[in-house]
Amino acid sequence: MTIRVLLADDQTLLRATFRMLINSCEDMTVVGEASNGAEAVDLARAHHPDIVLMDIRMPGTDGLAATSAICADPELSATRVLILTTFETEDYVARALHAGASGFLGKDVTTDTLLAGLRTIASGEALLSPAATRTLIANFLMTPAPGTRLVSARHLSELTARERETMAMAAEGRSNTEIAETLTLSPLTVRTHIYRAMAKLGARDRAQLVVIAYQTGLVQVTPPTS
Repeated sequence: MTIRVLLADDQTLLRATFRMLINSCEDMTVVGEASNGAEAVDLARAHHPDIVLMDIRMPGTDGLAATSAICADPELSATRVLILTTFETEDYVARALHAGASGFLGKDVTTDTLLAGLRTIASGEALLSPAATRTLIANFLMTPAPGTRLVSARHLSELTARERETMAMAAEGRSNTEIAETLTLSPLTVRTHIYRAMAKLGARDRAQLVVIAYQTGLVQVTPPTS
């Protein structure tokens, strides 16, 4: 299946570079390009891409507002947003995750990492490195803005003990393979537990499941060591 990608960035040269790179892959194609957030929303509604590769800082409607609009649109429930950013803007990234973005990459990303990231997001996984996840959680996700809390702690009772366990480990930034090795399970079984937890808690994807794990207190923030 071909992964259909929409590019949203105000830098023409960068969009052209990404387009050439993505279109060189047999399993990917660029279906449109937007130079600002408003165009990204309109093109997403027109083309229903699998992934929107979204810059945050754009003129007019920025990537954060566009992410919120795309992820809130029922007609775009199958579209995932992958944020492009520098890690100096963790507050914006955290707000984008609250809005439904499935992950983020730095603009200095390597070719292989970008392509692997697109495939990861397309498969339904979140693209959150352990280090970046801890930084975001510690600084922002524990103090959500009013109205952004996804679920209350009581909803955790709907999960089985194993689902809570795998969810907690995912929130710590561990991959399915790492969780499987720790719990002596198959990666497929771990994936099943993660998806069941997502379904029960109404999480759009693994990224939102991470947010819920910390907001409900399932996982506690460990202060960074100096």
